[in-house]
Amino acid sequence: MATDYYELLGVQKNVSGDELKKAYRKQALKYHPDKNPDNTEAENKFKEISQAYEVLSDSSKRSVYDQVGHESYVRKGHGGAGGGGAGSFDAFDLFSQVFGGSGGSGGSIFDEFFGGGRRQSRTGPQSGADLRYDLEIAFEDAVYGADKKVDIQKADVCDRCKGECVEAGSGKRRCATCGGTGQMTITQGFFSVRQPCQHCGATGEIIEKPCTKCRGAGRVNKNKSIQIRIPAGVETGSRLRVSGEGEPGGRGGGPGDLYVVLHVGEHEFLTRDGDDILIEVPIDFPTATLGGPIKVPTISGSANLKIQAGTQNGTIFRLKGKGVPSLRGQGRGDQHVRIAIEIPQKLNKAQREKLKEFSETLDTGVHPRVNSFLDKVKRLFNQ
Repeated sequence: MATDYYELLGVQKNVSGDELKKAYRKQALKYHPDKNPDNTEAENKFKEISQAYEVLSDSSKRSVYDQVGHESYVRKGHGGAGGGGAGSFDAFDLFSQVFGGSGGSGGSIFDEFFGGGRRQSRTGPQSGADLRYDLEIAFEDAVYGADKKVDIQKADVCDRCKGECVEAGSGKRRCATCGGTGQMTITQGFFSVRQPCQHCGATGEIIEKPCTKCRGAGRVNKNKSIQIRIPAGVETGSRLRVSGEGEPGGRGGGPGDLYVVLHVGEHEFLTRDGDDILIEVPIDFPTATLGGPIKVPTISGSANLKIQAGTQNGTIFRLKGKGVPSLRGQGRGDQHVRIAIEIPQKLNKAQREKLKEFSETLDTGVHPRVNSFLDKVKRLFNQ
């Protein structure tokens, strides 16, 4: 090596153990081969800094290194990378230990930065997979709630082998290839990488005589009907969890869950905004002018609404408590009624004459918005 270990890691000789580890982490992330593929220089640099940390992080080796110096320490074979004896080390294991991933249990920063160098064992209990079912329901069912039956196809424990994967009288034996661990250590040059055993499918066991029904899988596809309760107030995108109705787990692991995702159909008149219901109701010109009662559709039938005289187009009335029940149990929303005034079309001659006669009797005070707009226009063009 061209420099001593302290300079290589960028630290002083009185560096503490924590500061030494931080310095090594920084350098290791920079020069790790996974971040520098096909870069021999970076790979050699990574070997050097790993060797430096391996020596300086060990108090006894560090003491000898400080006493004899770098050149003498290396020349006498104390720190030769791959040289055997006390000086040999596995840079991959060292990197994993420094970054919190010793023992191959996963979850270290190595997994976060480089996609996971070690896989978790597949020989322990495995939780079953969750399932999703998309269910369309009527607008009314979302408002009031309903009981529904869903038919799904899912994997279930094989009733022939009871999930044991083998024929009666047969059994399993430990995989000789991986020694029952479910993993193989593959050495490629400088690195040692663990991979799932291909011989046993990472289970650590070899099935002597697979079950003829499930072919050794321990599960088969079955159709199942499940009754679910849809609570009042759900909307599109609401998810209902049915515990334990997912796929079965493996090796004693619990089953997954079934998630029912709801899609609410459209109503002929009504639309929804949170817990409120909206509707646009057309009324004729005389009713808007003179006022009077009208019938308004609601989710629970028709309701009476009194239109005030002189109601303008777009006016919104509220029907309290005619909305959707809150999923949180906080009462229910309202229904908002937007008025759309329909102007009469295709008048006959007599109707047009009467309407003209009527308009001539009106004074300027009956159309305040029209008059205000015309006054603003006049001021604009008279400037």
